[in-house]
Amino acid sequence: MENISIIAAVATNNAIGNKGDLLWHLPEDLQYFKRITNGHTVVMGLRTWNSLPVKPLPNRRNIVLSDVPLSIDGVEVCLSIEELLRIIKKDEQVFIIGGGIVYNQFFDLADTLYITQVLHDFEADTFFPVIFACDWAVVKESEIFTDKKSKLKYQFLVYSRFIRLKDLE
Repeated sequence: MENISIIAAVATNNAIGNKGDLLWHLPEDLQYFKRITNGHTVVMGLRTWNSLPVKPLPNRRNIVLSDVPLSIDGVEVCLSIEELLRIIKKDEQVFIIGGGIVYNQFFDLADTLYITQVLHDFEADTFFPVIFACDWAVVKESEIFTDKKSKLKYQFLVYSRFIRLKDLE
C-alpha cells in the first residue's frame, strides 16, 4: 500500500484559507514544505494547482485531482480517488498538499500528518479536518518559532495515526 501523508499549514482554529487565498506567508514553512516533499509525489485539487506560483512543482511528480477532464503539461490529472490510488500504488511516498476538499477526501487514508501549526486564529472559509488525539499521536515537534516579518508564532508537528483495529483484520 502506498504511504499517504498530508502536509498543511493550519491555524489554531483549523483555518487554512479564505476566498481562495492563503492566510499568511511564512518563508520557513515554504522551505519546510519543499524539503519534505522534494523527490516525492504531490497530489492537489485544481484550485491549489491554480494558486501555485511555480507550476509544476519541481522535482516532484505532480498530480491534480479534478472532476473535470483536463490536459496540463507536466502534470497527471485523475478524475477519481480510485484512479489516483491505482496510479500511485508503486510510489514510495505521496503527499496530499491541498486544498480543503482534497484534505477531507484523504484524511482517513493518510498515516502521517506534517502540520505547520500557526499559533493564531484567522477568519476563514476553508478549514483543515480536526485532528483527534484518540486517532493521532505527535511523534515529532519543533520548538516554537516567530516569523520576523509577520510576528506569527508557529511550530512544525508530525503526527502518526494510531493503528486501528480494522487495519489489523
